Amino acid sequence: MHWLLDPFTVTFVQRAALGGFAVALLCAIVGTWVVLRGMAFIGDAMSHGMLPGIAIAVLLGINPVIGAAVSASAMAFGISTMSRQRRLSHDTSIGLLFVGMLAAGVIIISRSRSFAVDLTGILFGDVLAVTWSDIWLLCGVLVGTAVIATVFHRPFSALTFDARKAVTLGMHPGLATTVLLLLVTAAMASSFQVVGTLLVFGLLIAPPAAALPWAKSIPTIMAIAAVLGCVAVAAGLLISWHARTAAGATIAATAVALFFASSILASSVRAFATAKAARPLLHRKALSA
Repeated sequence: MHWLLDPFTVTFVQRAALGGFAVALLCAIVGTWVVLRGMAFIGDAMSHGMLPGIAIAVLLGINPVIGAAVSASAMAFGISTMSRQRRLSHDTSIGLLFVGMLAAGVIIISRSRSFAVDLTGILFGDVLAVTWSDIWLLCGVLVGTAVIATVFHRPFSALTFDARKAVTLGMHPGLATTVLLLLVTAAMASSFQVVGTLLVFGLLIAPPAAALPWAKSIPTIMAIAAVLGCVAVAAGLLISWHARTAAGATIAATAVALFFASSILASSVRAFATAKAARPLLHRKALSA
């Protein structure tokens, strides 16, 4: 059992686990709505769209989270504005902003000779370097997100399953969409230091998607996603410690692996249930013959 517990006796691994758990809980709340609303492409675009803001923040010597938040907010505003243009489809608007923001980030990085060391941490995260201030920030964002998600639960649900009904009931779907984009922005901006801008998308999408086959209500999806996310963090840290791999990437890969395992298991359970239900019918047909 020493191989299982030894990594978590180290102080920086303990901080990494706490930070990772906070990210897992945060992504479970926001990611559930992203998955249910089919907003995965938006999440992917925003994770890449943070790059120019982070790059500018690092070059100016300010907190990268501030740059990430500003950049992601600009991305969310751009998506909301361009989506109202009738000549452009929703996906086209997101794709244009995605490429534009990513290109801007690469241009900024290419102009700085001293940026190479920081680039790997920005793109892929450095969960083992998480500080107590990072953890407190994540906890604050987590609490705020949980409160807002609770307040807007009905508008989010109506918007997800029947947007026209949301308008009829006066739930202001436009406001609900804006608030949801802001929650995605907060989750992305506060979590990138743990798994990076390229991999935070994995924790946002994989656990809720893995939870879908096993839940019949939105709170249950969030709860299962939170558990799976925390398992991915703990297992990812353990694997990276012994295999000497990048911790953030290993956490994201573990989350994706849990999704595929959940999908395979759910398919097997459905196949078994279908076969079991068909047995009495086949037996009756055999007797009647």
